Amino acid sequence: MIKKIQETTEYLKEQGFADPEIGIILGTGLGRLLNEIEIEYEIDYKHIPNFPTATVEFHKGKLIFGMLSGKKVIVMQGRFHMYEGYSIQEVTFPVRIMHQLGITKLLVSNASGSVNLKFKKGELMLIDDHINLLGDSPLAFKGVSQLGERFVDMSAPYDTQMNNAFEEIAKKEGIRLHKGIYAALLGPQLETRAEYRMLQVLGADAVGMSTVPEVIVANHLELPVSAISVITDEGDPDNLEPVNIDQIIAMAAKAEPNMIKLFKKIIKTI
Repeated sequence: MIKKIQETTEYLKEQGFADPEIGIILGTGLGRLLNEIEIEYEIDYKHIPNFPTATVEFHKGKLIFGMLSGKKVIVMQGRFHMYEGYSIQEVTFPVRIMHQLGITKLLVSNASGSVNLKFKKGELMLIDDHINLLGDSPLAFKGVSQLGERFVDMSAPYDTQMNNAFEEIAKKEGIRLHKGIYAALLGPQLETRAEYRMLQVLGADAVGMSTVPEVIVANHLELPVSAISVITDEGDPDNLEPVNIDQIIAMAAKAEPNMIKLFKKIIKTI
């Protein structure tokens, strides 16, 4: 792992990916933030040593470097998922690379289904805590202690300062921003009625198939992280309607302008 991290980091530095301040992971249907970035360099994942290649057709698979809101940012246009067949260590490998390149903050976005029936399609949820139901941990491998503390404290996995800033910005901009608990399931199938009922009992407010592994690794690296979910569908187990991925992507795109506004504003303040 250490050798791979060094090799990948050196390659990206040679390509101009030097001294980024903030890392951003863009979730499903949330790619238009790139239109706001003064792009200096971009590279396909397939050309980056040791990087996985995104296999989901709506995840583009590029690493972007440029300026946003006066800060140097490195952006993952498309993330990796365990349901694609990657190990959880492969899924989180880019977070370790961005940290090695120099980021001091990480912002994450995703699409999710609401479990809390007060959260409606097209609204945003600031993740305050999470439930890891993936059945794995990105820290469960031999030699992890060479990269950081093995037994990472997760009492406050999402950075309080950035979360408070997100809430203040949302209030000023008139953006409805819920705060809640995100549950991560493996997927790629969506949830059954019984699974939504289970998640309600567990106290989840939204459910998705990503983010939690990246957040665990960010905490392992002592890298402040904050994450926002776009609610793309509603998981009412008593009135569960069929949903397909095209509908999810369309709803994410509808909510995307508010996400972009929040990300641009917070980057100015951190």
